[in-house]
Amino acid sequence: MATNASAPLAGKIAIITGGSSGIGCATAHLFADRGARVIIADLNAPTSASSNVIFQKADVSDAMDCRAVVERVRREFGRLDILFNNAGIIRRASVLELDESDWDRVMAVNVKSMFLMSKFAIPLMTESGGGSIINAASGWGLTGGPRAVAYCASKGAVVLLTKAMAVDHGAQKIRVNCICPGDTDTPMLRDEASQLGADPEKFLADAAARPLRRVGRPEEIAEAVLYLASDASSFVTGTALVVDGGGQAGSI
Repeated sequence: MATNASAPLAGKIAIITGGSSGIGCATAHLFADRGARVIIADLNAPTSASSNVIFQKADVSDAMDCRAVVERVRREFGRLDILFNNAGIIRRASVLELDESDWDRVMAVNVKSMFLMSKFAIPLMTESGGGSIINAASGWGLTGGPRAVAYCASKGAVVLLTKAMAVDHGAQKIRVNCICPGDTDTPMLRDEASQLGADPEKFLADAAARPLRRVGRPEEIAEAVLYLASDASSFVTGTALVVDGGGQAGSI
């Protein structure tokens, strides 16, 4: 199918959770620039506005809020083509250090939100003739990391949730993939330094110990999400796309 290279998402409707900062924000701007209408679902409003981006306040770990986001899309646009389940949090702690409430919150935001948003989005996406769901996993969903048990467990769950959904919904022409970013310079990465009591600049320098010798930029991860959202990946489903500057390949 021929597509406009400068606007590969022209006419598409996309929901992005956690789209007010970091990777989600970069993706929202990229999608809008490439022709999509974007609905950001987040607890916090984005700091910059765009005529193609709509904000809806939502706690995506809450079923009623998730349903409300999709219902708004149905009312205003009548279709849904792309869902980027991006919302996520991290708590840096071992099993011995982690509070049960933090475990529950990480699982609710990082995994349950994807289940809920997908549950409500898939019927509308099916009515629209299919679409693309992209889940935000992590390199730490493929290999473990220190003092991050809840985060690693949640992102590992996302990888297999993605594969199971791809199996279930291929017949509806819905592709389901996940991205596995490495350390990316976002507010969340800098918050990790604070949680660990580390100097932020040293923390980022240590995170750059990978073949490309730097951390990622949100805009670079957004480009990978765009690929999975667009027709360029029309035969790609059930995959975990690693975007980490070679971190999984081996550190320097």
